[in-house]
Amino acid sequence: MNPMDALRNPQRTQRLLRLLTKAAAATLLLLGLVALTACDTLDAVLTDTDDAEPAAPSPVQIGSKDFTENLILGELYALALEDFDIPVQRRLGLASAVVHVAMLQGDIDLYPEYTGTGLLTVLQLPMETDPQTVFDIVSKEYYSRYDIVWLDAAPANNSQGIVVTAEASETYNITTISDFQREAHNLRFATQGEFDYREDALPLLIEVYGSISFKSSALFDNALKYEILESGQADAAPAYTTEGRLTDPAFVLLEDDKQAWPPYNIAPIIRSETLVAHPEIALILNAISVDLTSEMMTALNAQVDVDGQDYAEVALEYWLLIRDVIIEQVEQAQ
Repeated sequence: MNPMDALRNPQRTQRLLRLLTKAAAATLLLLGLVALTACDTLDAVLTDTDDAEPAAPSPVQIGSKDFTENLILGELYALALEDFDIPVQRRLGLASAVVHVAMLQGDIDLYPEYTGTGLLTVLQLPMETDPQTVFDIVSKEYYSRYDIVWLDAAPANNSQGIVVTAEASETYNITTISDFQREAHNLRFATQGEFDYREDALPLLIEVYGSISFKSSALFDNALKYEILESGQADAAPAYTTEGRLTDPAFVLLEDDKQAWPPYNIAPIIRSETLVAHPEIALILNAISVDLTSEMMTALNAQVDVDGQDYAEVALEYWLLIRDVIIEQVEQAQ
């Protein structure tokens, strides 16, 4: 495919450019105040191996999990490294249950991971809700246990959430989960079953926000939840906070105003051996992460899950939009 074909939809391109402009305006604040960075671990990796013999050039094995967002990110990472003349091989679409094992076995060298997943699922450590604390823990523990480095985490946070219809939001003045708890008796809830019982789902909301009693609660397939809401069969449902359908103004994602749920910030993680062989990878992928907001990630997901584009085309379109800025940032840092 001609790369310029990806830019021939002016409406889509303008939407992404608007999001990029908003993200760029926040970059200095993110860098100075709240960016989740891996400087200490990264310095340790490169310092510990200053005298090591450089590894023979070999393709960087880039993996991803098997859902839209991770596929886009894996392809985006691959495109970026290729543009900097780093050879890559794609091993995208791995099952979430095996991707960490694939990394430990050396089958892949790099993939996009989530801070909350690293903390709770992989490390099986107690839940934390402060993003920087979670990042610091996973960064330290992955390096000491697995010799894996967390590069900088993006602002994009694909955590658990609650979505309500715009009609319900307006009727009952619901914009936060505190509002949701207050008005639950007026709401028909579309559950997926396990959400009602899993300790980090509805029970956690009740613990943090107080008793939640719905007008009614019915079990639906998670894949159908937006259709169920759209058809008027329910008013609210569990969601993940960067789902593509959330770009539709018919739906409102509620603010977790008491921070009940842990953060799931996106970050590239990489085997330290690979990082030593290609230290420029940290500069390249960190430059991508700094402006990757939840709003931007949701828009990219929507191009696949709503508009029906191929994830590789979406990744290419986004890379072509940010390419010159990333190259300039990397060249200045070198």
